[in-house]
Amino acid sequence: MSLWEYANPVKFIRTTDKVLPWISVLAVASLVIGLIWGFFFTPDDFRQGSTVKIIYLHVPSALMAINAWLMMLVASLIWIVRRHHVSALAARAAAPVGAVMTVIALATGALWGQPMWGTWWAWDPRLTSFLILFLFYLGYMALWEAIENDDTAADLTSILCLVGSVFALLSRYAVNFWNQGLHQGASLSLDKEENVADVFYFPLLVCIAGFVLLFIALVFLRTQTEIRARRTRALMARERMA
Repeated sequence: MSLWEYANPVKFIRTTDKVLPWISVLAVASLVIGLIWGFFFTPDDFRQGSTVKIIYLHVPSALMAINAWLMMLVASLIWIVRRHHVSALAARAAAPVGAVMTVIALATGALWGQPMWGTWWAWDPRLTSFLILFLFYLGYMALWEAIENDDTAADLTSILCLVGSVFALLSRYAVNFWNQGLHQGASLSLDKEENVADVFYFPLLVCIAGFVLLFIALVFLRTQTEIRARRTRALMARERMA
């Protein structure tokens, strides 16, 4: 079975209809277990106190804010190369979800940073690149809404997505690029010998899994909506021409 078969809108909707309920249940279960475990059954940090528990919202949302844009980049490249409409609509569907994840990351980061840094905001390289990434999300969604022709909108938003990917990568690796800045290093990293303590690490992994599954479920659902909306617009256009 080829992956490109799912570029067929009917095949995509039929398949996602089957898996969407399971993904949704797993997402809700992971989020409930992870957040309750993290907020109520982990100790306070010896330096940060109970403030450290914001990690269970901040880290997963920040990861998904960046990875949502990277998913949009892959979908946009598929559109540019293969001209598969489902990929363009999937990128469009992911944008509002990624934007909300970015807002959650910025808000929880401010709540976490204020008692630690003594300020709600600092023009730290990672924070600044994250804010710019959010503005790219807004611009991407606005561009889709501003252009009536779907194919033209997909072309222009794909180019915008390519440009915005620079800031998605900067948001991920800014702490490595610049030593200065208030933002701490990554809490999770494959190339580090130590992550956060296990008592925080395991519930954090469950929360991350919940955010990933939630993102997938929302993108599937929104992509189905975009496909149906595109069909409706096409039928209305045919009726006007008839």
